[in-house]
Amino acid sequence: MKQRRLKIGIFLDNYYPSIDGVIVVVDNLCKELSKFNDVTLVVPYTISMSEDKSRGYEVKRIRSFKIPFSEYRLSEIKPKYSRAYKYLLSKKFDIIHIHSPFAVGNLGVRIAKDLHIPVICTMHTRYDFEIRKRIDSELIIKSIIKEMMKVFNKCDGGIAINNAMKKVFRDFGCTLKPTVIYNGTDLKGITNKEVACDIVNKKYDLKSDETVFLFVGRLIEIKNIFFILDALKLLKEEGYKFKMMYVGYGPDERELKHRIKEYDMNNDVILTGKITDRNLLSSIYARADLFLFPSLFDASSLVQIEAAVNKTPGLFIKGSVTSDTVINNKSGFTSDNSVIAYKDRIKEIMGNKKLLNEVSENAKKMLGKSWESISIETYNYYLKVIKKYNSWFYKTNNH
Repeated sequence: MKQRRLKIGIFLDNYYPSIDGVIVVVDNLCKELSKFNDVTLVVPYTISMSEDKSRGYEVKRIRSFKIPFSEYRLSEIKPKYSRAYKYLLSKKFDIIHIHSPFAVGNLGVRIAKDLHIPVICTMHTRYDFEIRKRIDSELIIKSIIKEMMKVFNKCDGGIAINNAMKKVFRDFGCTLKPTVIYNGTDLKGITNKEVACDIVNKKYDLKSDETVFLFVGRLIEIKNIFFILDALKLLKEEGYKFKMMYVGYGPDERELKHRIKEYDMNNDVILTGKITDRNLLSSIYARADLFLFPSLFDASSLVQIEAAVNKTPGLFIKGSVTSDTVINNKSGFTSDNSVIAYKDRIKEIMGNKKLLNEVSENAKKMLGKSWESISIETYNYYLKVIKKYNSWFYKTNNH
C-alpha cells in the first residue's frame, strides 16, 4: 500500500545553537520524518542560524527575545494578521506536533485550530524540577504547571516517552491519555571495542585495566552530578581504584571542579568538556564499565540509550522516571536514592562481572532503538490521530 505523505508542523520553544536533549530528539525525529513527509519545524528566532538550511527539513524562525539569566528564548505570539502567522497557515499542515507548552507550543495549537486539523503533544521534561530551581513556592509552581497543562489539554493526542511519563501527564493535571513512544538514537555502536578503548586510553591517559565510570550530559546540579561525586568519594575512601569521566559542560561545571579539588580527587576524575565527535563519544561509552545516571530530573535521557547501544549499562535511581526504561539486573541497574546506597550498588555491580556482562548485552538488545524505527511509530500514530479527528470533525459539523 502506498504511504501517505503528510504535511507536518513541529513546534518547539528552543533550538540550535542552544543544545539540550529535547532539541536533539526533535532534530533527529524531523530528519527521519522528512524522508517520507514534508516537515516544517517552527522555533524561536536567533542570530546564529547557519545550520537551518542543511537540516533536511524546513526551519521557520519566530521572532523572540532572550530570557535573562537563562539559555532560553521566549517567542512572541504573532497576531493572525502577521506575515509569519499567514505563512504558517499557508503550509496547510495535516497535523501539528508540539514539544513544549510555552509560546511556540501555544502557537502550534492556535494554528491547528485555525486549520481545523489535529494537534498532538509530547512531554519530554519534568517541568516542576526546572521551575523549582528558580521558585521556592509550591503554590506558584502548581499554578505555573496548571497553565502549561492548559496548552496540552487543548491537544487531540499525546506521546509519553515511557510509561512513567504517562503518570506524570496525569499528576500534572493533563486529561490526555498518551501513547508511549520511546526515544531512539543515531549512534550505531562501536564495532571494534579493542581499537575504540585503545583510542580513549591514549587520549585520556588511562590504563587498559582501570575501572572507568561515566556521566554524559549537562553539568548541572539537577542531574545529580554532585551526588555521583559524593558516592565516588566514599568509594575512594574504602580504597577502591577507578577513573570517573564527566562528558559535557554546563552552569555548575565550576562548582564541580571546586568539589573535585576539595575532595582531593583530581587524579580520579576527568572532565572532558563538550564532545561533538560522535565516534569519539561512542568510544568513550564503550570504554566505560558503568554509566552513572542518578538524575531525578530526566524523563528518558538520550545518553542512557547511547550508552546501551555501546553495551554500557546504566545505574539509575529506583523509582525515577528515567529508570522506567530499564529492568533492574536485566537491561540496567537501579539503586535506592542515597549516596551510600548508590556507592554500595556500584561495588556490588562491579563485583559481579558475570551479571555485568549479561546486562551489558541486554542493554543493547532492549534499549537500542534507531530514530528510523521511532519515526515510523510516530508517523503511524499521526495517521491514527488524523483519522480519529476527521471522523469527529465530520460528525460535529454535519449535525
